Amino acid sequence: MGNDITVAVLGPGGVGGLLAALLSRAGHRVICLAGETTADALRTDGIQVRSGRFGDFTARVEADTRLREPVDACLIAVKHTTLDAALARVPASALSDGLLVPFLNGVEHPAALRARYRADRVAPAVIRVESTRIAPGVIEHGSPFAEIDLTGTGVPRARLDALAETFNAAGPATRVLADETAALWAKMSFLAPMALLTTRHGVPLGEVRTRHRDELTALVEETAAISRACGGPADPAQALARYDTFPPSMKSSMQRDAEAGRPLELDAIGGALLRAADRHGIPAPVTERVVGELTPDEGAVDTITSS
Repeated sequence: MGNDITVAVLGPGGVGGLLAALLSRAGHRVICLAGETTADALRTDGIQVRSGRFGDFTARVEADTRLREPVDACLIAVKHTTLDAALARVPASALSDGLLVPFLNGVEHPAALRARYRADRVAPAVIRVESTRIAPGVIEHGSPFAEIDLTGTGVPRARLDALAETFNAAGPATRVLADETAALWAKMSFLAPMALLTTRHGVPLGEVRTRHRDELTALVEETAAISRACGGPADPAQALARYDTFPPSMKSSMQRDAEAGRPLELDAIGGALLRAADRHGIPAPVTERVVGELTPDEGAVDTITSS
């Protein structure tokens, strides 16, 4: 990749919209892929960002309903619940040699993407950020940080390093990690307890870590054990210490989806966690209970917990 690259962003919402705007402001060509209504709004008004970390600004972007030309990288920033339908906007033939960079929660999506696109161009990314789409093209970045871990088994390291350099220059602190499994499970084992409990109790992180501390601790320990069995990191004390440093008003994206009446990424997070626990024979009674309490009906529980 040269200094100026072309990036497609599938799903210009809280995460995708923020990254699209930052990359555009840094001088890169950005093509946002979305439905016709959102694409029209982005073409007309650009993306407006409100951020204590990166400032308030408006960035111009291109927008389309489908990728029609090769790009250096395509960032996938949709929810798991809409992933299959959204990928129709990114034909493998159009993507060609471009990197496919999914910013998705969970651990099961890289295999599915590699079955559909060039396996050696799928570069999973983990982002730590609180960023919300207020309206089409209006992004509110609430956290004082935006950090990216970029990885990708089989992806040429030079391609990863070049993209990381691009992200760093645009704003988000980015590093390349060699161990994809460890990177994905580090995010999963940290995200899952917070997502499940903020959503289950309908309260922000500050209340979870005080009023529901025992339950949080139990979930952190279960996910750490599952992560360890899968080849990922396991440090429950460190996870709890990190929760304590976050703003007490912080909400998980799953909680925001619940509040807005949107479908939950329960299967990608809680379901994947339980499937991994089942494969490795790791007991996860608290996780199973909380996922069950968040599941609309008994039939869905059977779907989620079966391997």
